[in-house]
Amino acid sequence: MTGADFRASLAGLGDGPGRPEPAGHPDPLPDLPQLLETVRLRLAEEGAEPTPGRVAAALRAQGRLLGDRAVLAVVSALRSELVGAGPLQPLLAAPEVTDVLVNGPDEVWLDRGRGLERAGVRFPDAASVRRLAQRLAASAGRRLDDARPWVDARLADGTRMHAVLPPVAVGSPCVSLRVVRHRAFTLAELTRAGTLPAGGERLLRAVLAARLSFLVTGGTGSGKSTLLASLLGLVGERERVVLVEDSAELRPSHPHVVRLETRPANQEGAGRVSLRDLVRQALRMRPDRLVVGEVRGAEVTELLGALNTGHEGGCGTLHANAASDVPARLEALGGAAGLPRDALHSQLAAALALVLHLVRDRASGRRRLAEIHLLEQGADGLVRTVPAARWGPDGFVEERGWARLSALCARGGGAAL
Repeated sequence: MTGADFRASLAGLGDGPGRPEPAGHPDPLPDLPQLLETVRLRLAEEGAEPTPGRVAAALRAQGRLLGDRAVLAVVSALRSELVGAGPLQPLLAAPEVTDVLVNGPDEVWLDRGRGLERAGVRFPDAASVRRLAQRLAASAGRRLDDARPWVDARLADGTRMHAVLPPVAVGSPCVSLRVVRHRAFTLAELTRAGTLPAGGERLLRAVLAARLSFLVTGGTGSGKSTLLASLLGLVGERERVVLVEDSAELRPSHPHVVRLETRPANQEGAGRVSLRDLVRQALRMRPDRLVVGEVRGAEVTELLGALNTGHEGGCGTLHANAASDVPARLEALGGAAGLPRDALHSQLAAALALVLHLVRDRASGRRRLAEIHLLEQGADGLVRTVPAARWGPDGFVEERGWARLSALCARGGGAAL
């Protein structure tokens, strides 16, 4: 917390009843980090919670006489460090923030959906960043120290956390926090944000109503999970949605959702539960819609097998640079899992109907559904993508696969486009 942050916290406390600030004492702001550290150590020695009374006593022991508002501000700062994400907590609580990135004590960045921008938050030193990273990792039941200098974890509020310590991270610990929305966007909200073009909601509703299986693809931070969560909210209320995720991030607005999450091995190397394990378990849970939060490994074989055995309308996300790259990406994943190329393409042709590809505009940072491709098997048995629609400011622009996409939606019970 900087001096400016401290002043802001004082202002936020209002002018309620309390003692006036004592006159004649120096401004506590310049040495606030040292003051917090001193109070923190004293409370730790006593095993005490940072209540206003105990903080005031610790301050008096240091010869500091502060008014009620100043004491409450110190209490708030200590509690945020002990319980929340410290000085990053206000950033994570901001409604538009999707990512908070710490590259060093004086390099904090955030993303409000318009690209990265510097935040006004500073840490006293690299040791403070390390303490925060280790505390957050411990709260998630993970280890982060010199023997294991990186961690990937989900915090109690759903925030996705990744951290790397020196010497792996050069100079300072690096912390990456991905904020998870507790309410999925509606398609109308995505349209207003520019992610979907005008009229795009009608097309996607038809895809869901027709129970077409699909993958949402794109690069990191392109909005794959955001769009997928919104689409799952369109699934019929009587359908059972089973989510399988490496880290539970999807929060669809649906009344019947079962969520399964992977588990890493413990310090003895035992107890690991993989995505592949969870996909197998999900198939025994009577899913109407099987959803794999991110297809990234051997679980692709179970997913394709499931979508070929009566589990229509399944979906997931996949990292890909373009919609046309999806068959090659799945081929690489299937090959690593021991699935022959011809077998994978045969299953792929029958399992998946289309690809929804998202991009992030380099200039504005805005995310948008750039293109929709169909999957089509050629005479050589290999699956290729066929463009069906691309983003346009006035609505989706029809491509050569549009007529087939419209036919699939109508044949599956959805509305013709």
